[in-house]
Amino acid sequence: MWTLIEPLHAVTYFTPQARAAFEAAGLRGFWRGYFAGRAAPLGAVGAGPVEATFFGFAPAMVRRALPDVWNRATPAAALIARLDGARASLSEALPGADVSEAAALLRRAAGAAQFPGRPLAAANADLPWPEDPLGTLWHAATVLREHRGDGHVAALLVAGLDGAESLVWRSSLDSAREVLQPARGWTDEQWDAAAARLAARGWLASGAATDVSRAALDQVERQTDALAAGPWTALGPADTATLEKLLTPLSEAALRLLPHPNPIGLPRRP
Repeated sequence: MWTLIEPLHAVTYFTPQARAAFEAAGLRGFWRGYFAGRAAPLGAVGAGPVEATFFGFAPAMVRRALPDVWNRATPAAALIARLDGARASLSEALPGADVSEAAALLRRAAGAAQFPGRPLAAANADLPWPEDPLGTLWHAATVLREHRGDGHVAALLVAGLDGAESLVWRSSLDSAREVLQPARGWTDEQWDAAAARLAARGWLASGAATDVSRAALDQVERQTDALAAGPWTALGPADTATLEKLLTPLSEAALRLLPHPNPIGLPRRP
């Protein structure tokens, strides 16, 4: 289900409509909008909580944005901008589409999520629900996306990885250094040091993933999926199957708005 939900959420980062909404709120530049929009549910936090919850970003990159973004736009303004931008993006992707049934089912799933140890998901779940189906669809996707993301961070920590190591590791498996490193702000020295640590653990050999590394990927993904399963168990197999059918064309349409390659691992546009 992740691959269906993520494109609906991710329009808030990558589309011209989203960037225009953030710029209108005083957040010029992609990264100001990204950090302010994603962190705004937490309030006017400093860099520390964002380094912890966003996980894969280099601290220096986070600290270039925070807390400065709150001098440019309040969290309340950033929340309005991100929802306005997401609505405008999805309206373009889904012209005339009736998303009310999908939105209602996705909201039920999000409402069934549990949030212990999941700060980003909990902060988003605390926000008021939009009153329109398109806004509801995006907000529910966002709660569920951050719910899975918080669990994924927990799985990476259990695997003994820090933020830099997690990216070096993924670049050896299903992404590329030239995509991940600049998007997360690690220096060459930090990246190479993380690679050396992974090699010492037997996860890399001459820069390539080892069998040990691939087994770890399977374990991390299984644990992430297990931690994300609660909302779908509560929704039930029949309604989950219905939702999957409803979301597939909506997600494919949203995916066409997103760049490829991208640092969040979404596939090429269909």
